Amino acid sequence: MTEPPQPPNQPPTPSGYGHLPGPPPQAYGYPQQGENPYAQQPAPAQQPPYPQQPPTVAAYPAHGLQPPPPGGPGMPPKKKTTLLVAAAVASALVLGGVGWAVLAGGDDAKEPVAQESGDAKPSGSPSVDKGDGNGDGGAAQTDLNAGRKQGEDKVLWLKTAKIDGPGAGVESKGQWIVADTVAKAVGNTIKGYAVTDGKEKWAITLPADLCATTPRTTEDGKTVVLHKNGPSETADCNQIRMIDLKAGKEGWSKEVTKESDFDMFLDPNLALTGDTVTVNRLTRATAFRISTGDKLFASPAEGCVPGAYAAGSGKMIGIATCYDKDGTVEVQDADPVTGKKTWTYRLPKGWKVNRVYSVDPIVLDLGNAESKERSIIVLGSDGKQRATLSGEGKFPTECGMSFDDSLQGCANAVADAGTLYLPTKADIGKANEIVAFDLATGKAKWRVPAGEGRTIEPVKAANGTLIAYRKAENAQGGEVLSVPADGSTPTALLRHPSGAAAPIESSFYTPQVDYVDGRFFISTSRLNAKDSDEKLLMVFGK
Repeated sequence: MTEPPQPPNQPPTPSGYGHLPGPPPQAYGYPQQGENPYAQQPAPAQQPPYPQQPPTVAAYPAHGLQPPPPGGPGMPPKKKTTLLVAAAVASALVLGGVGWAVLAGGDDAKEPVAQESGDAKPSGSPSVDKGDGNGDGGAAQTDLNAGRKQGEDKVLWLKTAKIDGPGAGVESKGQWIVADTVAKAVGNTIKGYAVTDGKEKWAITLPADLCATTPRTTEDGKTVVLHKNGPSETADCNQIRMIDLKAGKEGWSKEVTKESDFDMFLDPNLALTGDTVTVNRLTRATAFRISTGDKLFASPAEGCVPGAYAAGSGKMIGIATCYDKDGTVEVQDADPVTGKKTWTYRLPKGWKVNRVYSVDPIVLDLGNAESKERSIIVLGSDGKQRATLSGEGKFPTECGMSFDDSLQGCANAVADAGTLYLPTKADIGKANEIVAFDLATGKAKWRVPAGEGRTIEPVKAANGTLIAYRKAENAQGGEVLSVPADGSTPTALLRHPSGAAAPIESSFYTPQVDYVDGRFFISTSRLNAKDSDEKLLMVFGK
């Protein structure tokens, strides 16, 4: 398939992107198994109550995928195509769309032989929960380390929750690890637990349920959350509040006011870098100083208007929709303090930004819903295109069973200065792999297979070394792996226990995971809230 037409003053991109007629199956993942009381079935994902589309082009979210029309025209194929692409048809509304890519490549792979690691012991107090549910963990009275095999590490503790909530369940998306505390959000409550034994250190109850969080924090352990302005289902998500995760205290709070008559607090999300947080919603965004709560800047009222910002590593970019007949999308750099731009990168007609995988370097996942094409590009610090990724495999951007169409949400991709790490699609019962792409050339450098029937995903990367999580199965615990910069044999940092713990670990609903200071954290993003114990947060270590 031919490359998308280039916008003015942009270099041509190499080929390698093709076309896939029709979408693949819906959400993927392992089915819930076993009779363990914490291996509960996930609540069905609820489609957000989006309104009818506003009449103006500017009201479209710049990063959303519009569903393709039936029988939409394609583009003439090239002789060689490796990346096959489909656009979303999951929703009749712009905000509900997700995209995925499918490349020609096998899923079966042999299990890598991981070397043992001898220096992964975490720091901090040696006091740990024995996994029997005591120690203020709130877990069942069972030994989670029972059946642990030789060479396997331990469950340090399991935190459960017992909530009686609405039929759709209660969201539990926030998870932060700061110093010796791991904090977890459930509904309108944030609690901090000791990383060593799970003992509750503090709790903050907000006036109404959280509706947006960011996994990022400031250097001194502060974050910002967004919550509703009342208990009703129709309440606006416009209340912003700073949380000091180290101290376990609330900071300033304020209402995010509308920037225009068409400013609607739909699909809200947060982007944080340095001392700045932006509140993104359908057509506008507002930035605040985290230390004081002062307003810094907001989306302009005319021209090419950023409806959302992506942030991290001291950098920020805006994804703007232009007031023209085509609703052109423009990527802009943005000063985190003033919002001022110094360059723009304009996408061709019909193209949108699906995801921002990284802002330093800038790696964008682009899609064209009408032609059912997809492209992953790299921009330099001057806003000029450096490379286009090309390689074999199936690379999904959907969020499993969770709806999250924010720019930086649930992409399961991580990047460092020179490499993007993308997991291939995890078909049930088949192995997937992680592919490392060179951001200078766009070409695949190496691949690490999960092993027969297993699933692997990237967690974080730095200085060329990748930390990955090989997911648990009902009868086998997961593993935390360190993959060298050259993609050679991984090192096992943690081997999670089999036996009683494995069916719990393997059945977390759209889990949030992290590896910090020798410990692995996994937590749920939603509770069924049926007034019975449910797994909330599980921690592994030496």
